[in-house]
Amino acid sequence: MGDILANLRVLFYNLGFFARTLKGVKAFILNWKVSSRILVMQIFFTFVQAMGISTLLALGIGAAINVIGIPVLTQISQQQLIYSLLIIFITRELGPLLTAFIVIARSATAVATEIAGMVISHEIEAYISVGVDPIEHLAVPRFLGITFSLTLLNIYFSVFGLAGSFVVAQIFNAMPADIYFSNLLQNLTIQDVFITIIKSMAFGMIISIGAITEGLKVERATTEVPVAGLRAVSNAFAGCIVVDVLLVVIYYMVLV
Repeated sequence: MGDILANLRVLFYNLGFFARTLKGVKAFILNWKVSSRILVMQIFFTFVQAMGISTLLALGIGAAINVIGIPVLTQISQQQLIYSLLIIFITRELGPLLTAFIVIARSATAVATEIAGMVISHEIEAYISVGVDPIEHLAVPRFLGITFSLTLLNIYFSVFGLAGSFVVAQIFNAMPADIYFSNLLQNLTIQDVFITIIKSMAFGMIISIGAITEGLKVERATTEVPVAGLRAVSNAFAGCIVVDVLLVVIYYMVLV
């Protein structure tokens, strides 16, 4: 019972912080020159520097689906279903979740430990003492940067996953690229694009808000910094999985 109440307190605290961060977006936009460098660097670290591992993972997933799926579907004369499977696994399901895991491993720990270090070194207090809102200056650009980057990374993952599947498909059934990608587009629906973007944005918000709040919770001991990073990662994993399940249920109940 105590763990449940503690988790509920964390949830409501994060929801309140999320609302406060959204409120600070307007002020950030009006004074974007002040914190624009933080936003740009967050996008560079979260999106650009993660493109390499995302490419490798996307190509591997796309290849694996073809290697496993095409022989099985050929046995039951349902080769055309491979396009639906690629859309379901790469674009709708695995893409958003795997890119979220990449961002959690890289950015959640980095943001949480960075913010925690600033609390320990009294930088947050210094911002407040000179009239700078730490939410608008520190939290909002990281929130926007991670959310925007995760969405871009998911799109990038889908493109390379589908491209990698095309290369492997030539081994089993060689066909022109225009026919292959035309079949993929015929199986790709507006609902698929909508749900994958919603998932990416939701995961980005969960990861960024969780990492920032965990960083701000530290007090004075330097030993709390790595603990904040670990908590940010574990909470982000749990939050993304729970939200993914909820969105999948909503998708099949409402959009399908």
